[in-house]
Formats: sequence, C-alpha cells, structure tokens
Amino acid sequence: MNKLNHVAFIMDGNGRWGQRRNKGRNFGHFNGVKTVKKIVEKSIKLRIPIITFYVFSTENWKRPKSEINFLFQLIINYFKEELNKVISNGIKVNIIGKLNRLPKKIKIVLKDVTKKTKKNKRIIVNLAINYGSRDEIVDAFKRVKNKINIKSLSKALYTKNMENPDILIRTGGHKRLSNFMLWQLAYTEIYFVDKLWPDFNGKDFEKITNNFKKVKRNFGSI
Repeated sequence: MNKLNHVAFIMDGNGRWGQRRNKGRNFGHFNGVKTVKKIVEKSIKLRIPIITFYVFSTENWKRPKSEINFLFQLIINYFKEELNKVISNGIKVNIIGKLNRLPKKIKIVLKDVTKKTKKNKRIIVNLAINYGSRDEIVDAFKRVKNKINIKSLSKALYTKNMENPDILIRTGGHKRLSNFMLWQLAYTEIYFVDKLWPDFNGKDFEKITNNFKKVKRNFGSI
C-alpha cells in the first residue's frame, strides 16, 4: 500500500462554475474557498502531511484587474476571519511563488500568516501564489550556479525539504499542467476530474486517495 505524503491541487473551474449560475466568475471564486476549507479538513482526517493549492499563477496577471483584485481581497478576508482557527488546528501555511509583485496589502497578510503558523506541525498547506514552475526552475539554476545536479536543484526549489507530490488532482475537465510544479511532478500520479472545483468534495478526494494506495508505482523499474 502506497504511503501518501503530499497531494497537489490545480483548482480549475471556479469562474465557469459562477458563470453557469449567472452570478459571475467572482461568485465561483468565493465558493471555491469553501472547497479549499473542506479539502484541508479532509486532509487532516486522512493524515496527509502536505497539501499544495495552485492559487494564482504568473500567467493569471492576464485576467481582468477587477477579478485579480477580488481574488487577492478574498485571500485577505479569509485569513482575517480564519487565522485563529488555522493556528488552533495546527496548520502551517507556506507560500510558494514570488511575493515581490503582489500588492503590499496582501504581502503583509501572507507574511503574517506564515510567521504565526510556522511552528505548527499537524499539516503543511502550501499556497502557490504568483507561482510559475518555469520561473522556479530558472531561479533554482541561478542559486546553485556551478553545482548543477538533480540533488542541488531540488534543494534550490521553492519546495525544498518537502516530499514531491504523490498525487496531482486537477478539476475542471482540462488535461494539462499549466506551468505547475513541472520538476516535482516527474513521477506523480495525475488525476483529472471533470467536476468544477466548487463541486469537488471530500468523497471525491477520498476515492482518489484510496485508488492511489493500490497503484503500482515503478519509478522506471518493472
């Protein structure tokens, strides 16, 4: 039976979910946060040590400014309301990506959250914000300079000292990686789900984790 150390999520379909209900894309993002909470709670019950959510990519800056501002304010509001609960539940929040381009207001909130949760050990929740895997790999090369090998590059990534994802789950029906954790996903089991992210639930998640436990993982051998 495979041990599950790390699950990553591409949370696709929030905007389409809202549009299908004639309430707009932002309504979908708002409800997508509810799914994130459910998946974190389920991950704790399943005793998964690390989960990673693809929140905002380096390519998402191409979206309308009003949608981007709503997304950032949604994150700010969530942590203002839920930070004490996050701390009491033993959740360590880690941010991967380039914070330098983010507005000052959200940078302050994210830095505060990581500082106040850094000693928590129940589960690590990585939030990939202003994240692009190609940028991450380029940054890693710059850090290691002349000592380039698999081990040195792995230690120079944003996810250094973490297990690579055992599972990647992408909702929304699209079958692509969208510049997400390209290095780390080399031997990850990938599950594409047709449901839009706000419709994804704990039962769906548990079904995938149960399937993973039975998968024969060869890592190049037979």
